[in-house]
Amino acid sequence: MIGRLHGQLLEKKPPLIVIDVHGVGYELEASMNTLLALPAPGETVRLYTHLSVREDAHLLYGFIDETERRLFRELIRISGVGPRLALAILSGMDRQQFMKSVMEDDTKTLTRLPGVGKKTAERLIIEMRDRFKHWPEFEQMEQGVEEAELPLESDNHADAEAALIALGYKPTEAARMLSGLDTAQSTEALIKAALSDRLAGGDMRSSKGRAS
Repeated sequence: MIGRLHGQLLEKKPPLIVIDVHGVGYELEASMNTLLALPAPGETVRLYTHLSVREDAHLLYGFIDETERRLFRELIRISGVGPRLALAILSGMDRQQFMKSVMEDDTKTLTRLPGVGKKTAERLIIEMRDRFKHWPEFEQMEQGVEEAELPLESDNHADAEAALIALGYKPTEAARMLSGLDTAQSTEALIKAALSDRLAGGDMRSSKGRAS
């Protein structure tokens, strides 16, 4: 079982990253929240991992911290939620937003995530609410304590669209989500802005994200 990797970041092309560990290149899939927290290629990184073993492939997933990995593992225990959908959930919102949606029975926000229908959203709320009760972050949120957002990094518009498609959005939907955003922004910034707008109902654009 591969539990953690420490090495040089070789490639970062959402949702895939490649890490060199003593000459061996490990390819991992990561959530956008993890990708946004990573440094530029060439820097040293340390990621927690989850290995998914299938008949046709061994797939490795990377996480910026143990809490994100724990949430991923809790999600894939839910009926109908596989690794790809769990990664899409972690990419579409940070864990504080997800916990808030669960606490408030907010199926409307959850169904804005790719692959999450009403029944899946209801199942997520029912099953995750009991599990969250023992999480320190959940207790802090109930007391009104919020966590700082993750930092942004760099890349390009076509890669952002490809990443959204890889997360489960249809090509036309991905293009619409990115329309009107400043193409000079990094790939990660574009994806974050598009996902934030999607989460808000598609009606909001920050002044920083508008095309000039």
